[in-house]
Amino acid sequence: MLSARLAPATIVLAMLAGCTATDTAVPPPSPDQAAAPGPARSGCGSPVETGPLPEWARAGFTGDARIPHVMGDRGAILGVLFGHPLAVSRLDGISNKVLWVAKTTPQYGDLVIDAKLAGSTVSVQRRVLGGPGPSIIDLPEPGCWHLTLTWPDHTDNMDLIYR
Repeated sequence: MLSARLAPATIVLAMLAGCTATDTAVPPPSPDQAAAPGPARSGCGSPVETGPLPEWARAGFTGDARIPHVMGDRGAILGVLFGHPLAVSRLDGISNKVLWVAKTTPQYGDLVIDAKLAGSTVSVQRRVLGGPGPSIIDLPEPGCWHLTLTWPDHTDNMDLIYR
């Protein structure tokens, strides 16, 4: 009788044992990917942190530097959101200002932002001349935007939600 009750549990455990992350082939990380990753996502949108900026991103800030910011998936770049929450249409007079801070600042080159609206074919490209730094990043439609950020010898990704 006891073995009849354990049989369903044994089957479920056997099925779950086959569902591991080790079954998926993952390519080795590039040197750029070796940076500490940002916080894990749940759903669309990279987490907007409101705690202190990482030490490497505090140049020009005073105090504990608490301001909304988003870390790239690979931890190579951070977007400080002066216009949080970001919006397609702003009636408050505030712009969608984002200060891009790279963990390793390049000597030359622009920051290229390839943005794709989740669940659509809409994509746009934005460029920050001179590399990571201050910018106004306006996007054409509300929703979750997947950003691929590329600057000399570096690439990182993040999602930003625009209202």
